[in-house]
Amino acid sequence: MKRLCIIPCGKKKIWDINPDTGPVKAEDAYLSPFHQACERYAKAFFDEWVILSAKHGFLRPDDMVPENYDVTFGTGHPEIMAAEELQRQFCEKGFSDTVEIVMLGGKKYRSVLNAVIEKHQHVSWPLSSYKGIGYMLQALKKAAEEKHEL
Repeated sequence: MKRLCIIPCGKKKIWDINPDTGPVKAEDAYLSPFHQACERYAKAFFDEWVILSAKHGFLRPDDMVPENYDVTFGTGHPEIMAAEELQRQFCEKGFSDTVEIVMLGGKKYRSVLNAVIEKHQHVSWPLSSYKGIGYMLQALKKAAEEKHEL
């Protein structure tokens, strides 16, 4: 069965450290500890994973991110990708035939994903029971180390 892991992007990006960096692959763009932990987890347990960005939508690891940005879901920012565009991109990238989707993000992603997924798709939220990012980081790290999926 085809599975997909979706991970959040994160505020801290490579341009915050090295402003002269040009366009980079999505898997190299995001530097926050939470994103990094999610990426390690996704690589450990999934053949296919994507990064969900409020500005760029669903990014495969080798998709290019042109430059720094600061756009977050739920903020009303004018550059947030519209639900229709996210859904179009989701289908275009071939994710609409994936039955099992695992989202490593918090509550703010529920409405975003609910607007995109189709009836036959099941989304699980393995981090939803953790109270706070510290506990989520711990759980992701332990799962990857012990090779035991959450």
